[in-house]
Amino acid sequence: MKHYRLSVPARINVLGNPSDGNEGDFHTISAAIEVRAGAWVEPAEVLQFDEYRHGAGGQLAPAGRVEDVQATLTGDGAMLPKAAMRQLLAFSPEFAAKFAGQKVRLATWTDVPRLSGLGGSSLLIILALAALRAAYELDPWRHNDYVLAELTQRVEGKELGIACGFADRYVPVFGGLAYIDYRGKLWHRPIGEEPYCTYERLDGRASELPLVVCSTGLDRASGDVHGVMRPRYLEEQAAYEKNGQGAGRPFMLRVMEAAGATAWRGKMALLAGDLATFGRLMNENHRLVNEMMAYCGLRGDEGVQITNGLIDAALAEGALGAKLTGAGGRGSVFALVRPGDEARVAEAFGRAAQRAGLGEAVVFAPRVALQGLVVEEESACRE
Repeated sequence: MKHYRLSVPARINVLGNPSDGNEGDFHTISAAIEVRAGAWVEPAEVLQFDEYRHGAGGQLAPAGRVEDVQATLTGDGAMLPKAAMRQLLAFSPEFAAKFAGQKVRLATWTDVPRLSGLGGSSLLIILALAALRAAYELDPWRHNDYVLAELTQRVEGKELGIACGFADRYVPVFGGLAYIDYRGKLWHRPIGEEPYCTYERLDGRASELPLVVCSTGLDRASGDVHGVMRPRYLEEQAAYEKNGQGAGRPFMLRVMEAAGATAWRGKMALLAGDLATFGRLMNENHRLVNEMMAYCGLRGDEGVQITNGLIDAALAEGALGAKLTGAGGRGSVFALVRPGDEARVAEAFGRAAQRAGLGEAVVFAPRVALQGLVVEEESACRE
């Protein structure tokens, strides 16, 4: 068995969220950004999961260890990689057979702030699945990258009960700036019974996207929002299908479709080099998300008021558009700016974060990560 190291980028939903297959089956424009999580995997006598964090001087320091858990793969420690392994064992007879004869040590690290709305939990699951695929030399056709993304959705949705969109699972694997089509994925059927997402890369064909991100430091799991919005959407969808179209489309169906439409309209604007229109569509997307959150009883949360204040500060400083990166409520916000305005808008975010008492807020101007999942063989894994 060989040694491998891996990394994947975080993601931002630029337009169209939260219609990425969680509440609807529409479209997003999403970007991988150069904030990464990583892993390494090597043969071991017993199954072992290690977690690392970056400490002083950027050095990796141990954050936790779980050993000899092959019997049940249960317990509180290493929840995400163990759930990934359970799902892979159920999906792949090849892996189940090979795993019986050889165990591994899997270590992970991340630079993505926890519960920041940048897809952090999905990254660790993707890394676990990709590391196991590489270490056990699984059939690359049956265990291709689309299957990897779909398995990640099943791990979070079925194993862990985490509700978040398909972009979280696809963008870190494939990378770049992409227009993603989620049609046919509303009901989250088993792998093979619904289409894969259609992933169209736009980087290299469209204008650069000068972005500035503010991660608030306020915890908010995307499931806190999706877990309310998705049941409401599915309830209204079922009632609409049962009762017919005479009564008109319910609120969630209409507004989610409008949110998805910002993505296909944004694709046209981006390909035409029209960043001003693209920014206006970001603002429209954010307005629609606010409407949905109010409708679902989520609008009064203090975190919502804080993130909206950050967005207003960026727009007041001349940002072309500003919105949430994902589900909403807390996490992170970002702004589209004119080239050269990154520093000024970053300062506006910083001042607004200080006024709001966000002592753990982080502001940065990310680059689009042109490469998604990276898997490299090495002779010895690093400690």
